[in-house]
Amino acid sequence: MKTTPVTPADLSASVIAVPPLARRADLALEPEANRALIRHLESGGVRTLMYGGNANFYHLPTSEYAATLDFVARAAGADTWVIPSAGADYGRLMDQAAILRDLAFPTAMALPFGKPSNDSGVATALRRFAERFGRPIVAYVKGMGYIEPATLGALAKDGVICAIKYAIVREHPSDDPYLADLVEQVDRSLIISGIGERPAIVHWRDFGLRAFTSGSVCIAPRGSMRLLALLKAGDYDAAAKIRAAYIPFEDQRDALGPIRVLHDGVTLASIADLGPTLPMVSNLTAAERAKVQPAARALLAHDRALGHAPVAA
Repeated sequence: MKTTPVTPADLSASVIAVPPLARRADLALEPEANRALIRHLESGGVRTLMYGGNANFYHLPTSEYAATLDFVARAAGADTWVIPSAGADYGRLMDQAAILRDLAFPTAMALPFGKPSNDSGVATALRRFAERFGRPIVAYVKGMGYIEPATLGALAKDGVICAIKYAIVREHPSDDPYLADLVEQVDRSLIISGIGERPAIVHWRDFGLRAFTSGSVCIAPRGSMRLLALLKAGDYDAAAKIRAAYIPFEDQRDALGPIRVLHDGVTLASIADLGPTLPMVSNLTAAERAKVQPAARALLAHDRALGHAPVAA
């Protein structure tokens, strides 16, 4: 597992997968299914795993935090980078920072909190989290009114953050005043497009971002890695053709809930049986599974048709 300090080259070296976590009926981690999903990702060339919302870290008991981090660190391959998450509330950030401090992860992501919070209060929380952790952190921007671009610029200048996961959903990703301001405040190489394949081309071409996260990569890693390679080559037409295969599954995630659909989609594609999700998120109903299964299987079939050799970015 990568333990050296985070650089922009690390962020763009691989698609940043945001996988779910497999669980048994009693909600304990299911080791073999989790390892199977990691091997599936690694076989497709992915070398960065970010455990956050899709892994339901929002609802992970602090009593299970250290053991969960130990497991994902050991389950990942020797050349795979694991980024854990912490929070989202201030108390959990502080408690989990104390645990993270004694572990080898070079960074961790602070999950975004809702209300009550405000710009300066969030900035203080992120500074104190990084200070207790002892390393720069990843900030996660998921909604307006959470933290302002200029504030993130100050945090980056002071070495508090090493990256920003930007995930504010826009109907038209090219029309994004917040992101336009953010790239003026923070080096573009530190900003990660954090909403999967759908806006990745616009974020890369129009805003100069050079990394993206993906949940659907857990089903189709080769295609997602090929998309990253095409973006690096500036071949946006070919990138759009690869991305098109992801849209039906992403449409299901948008309609039924991104965490739920990804968790059960991995199972329905027969990659690994991920079992139940942690409450307060539920698994899909039988009717919902019937809608998701064809999209999940079609995406996996498309990925396999790309060939069995890993696709380097």
